[in-house]
Amino acid sequence: MRVVFFSSISNNTKRFVDKLGVDGIRIPIKIKESITVDEEYILIVPTYSGGNGDTRGAVPKQVIHFLNDENNRKLCRGVIASGNTNFGDTYCIAGPIISKKINVPLLYQFELLGTTKDVEEVKKILEGMK
Repeated sequence: MRVVFFSSISNNTKRFVDKLGVDGIRIPIKIKESITVDEEYILIVPTYSGGNGDTRGAVPKQVIHFLNDENNRKLCRGVIASGNTNFGDTYCIAGPIISKKINVPLLYQFELLGTTKDVEEVKKILEGMK
């Protein structure tokens, strides 16, 4: 299964995708740039949120821009979210927001760069989606 992901300049999500050993497609950091996918994929996305129930800005604008393309939306088969447990109730909240909005399953959540176990679990998910 193809992976599409967003990673900011911190490259945390990119480093996680690199550990998966897959040929991922990166959503551009610059909002003026766009991509269109032509095959089914799993979306991996970080969460940007301040905790205490504040979900404003939780889904990166670049991901919103990407999913505003109907073709990109219809090919998504699930979402995997990363986050930071320091933000409590909004940990990985981008995943459930996207899942609900585009009606795809939330497949997995992991913290920051992910652990070895997270990498193994996501590899299993991707293999099972083929």
